[in-house]
Amino acid sequence: MHHRTVAELMTRDVVRAARDLPFKEIVRLLAENEVTAVPVVDDLDRPMGVVSEADLLRKAAADADRSSPVPVVHREEWERAETEGARAEEVMSAPAVCARPEWTAAEAARLMAAHGVKRLPVVDEADRLRGVVSRGDLLRVYLRRDDAVRDEIVGDVLRGTLGDAASEVTAEVREGRVVLGGSVGNRALIPVIERLCLSVDGVVSVTGHITARPDA
Repeated sequence: MHHRTVAELMTRDVVRAARDLPFKEIVRLLAENEVTAVPVVDDLDRPMGVVSEADLLRKAAADADRSSPVPVVHREEWERAETEGARAEEVMSAPAVCARPEWTAAEAARLMAAHGVKRLPVVDEADRLRGVVSRGDLLRVYLRRDDAVRDEIVGDVLRGTLGDAASEVTAEVREGRVVLGGSVGNRALIPVIERLCLSVDGVVSVTGHITARPDA
């Protein structure tokens, strides 16, 4: 059974920001590349954090809230100068939460959920940036054709992994939803089959109608 890896799903041509990139240049970088966030890297191309539109807006809002005894016109000029002078490493969300290329989509998804992030920089053994994987990238596994999902369930799970023990089990797939039928000789095998099928890339749900043979 082949699980799609982060390396297969990630974007390799990554837009990144140097740690000292000024505020206005970050805004321009996001706009020109039509992205909402970019990794911030050090001189060795290792991710330090991620700077997003939300980070930039928080910085702008924080500056606007500051009180100052100087006249408003001068205060606005001061705030603008300070905001423009902010660098990527000062406004980014840090540290960077990173994934490895060999991880499965499920492993990357769990890390995203645990940290509440929408994307993960992908790094190699030396922690250098090699790509970025997003929620949308991970969801691509659910675009697999139903016949491809069924072939993997039947060929890899039922026949390849379980062999004769699941020789009478059937599987139908529609819109990623799997319906299992047939029978097995050992009732304890039923939840195992269901869990294995649920782990196949592209499976949305598994409904089991497998029965245990009376002669088991």
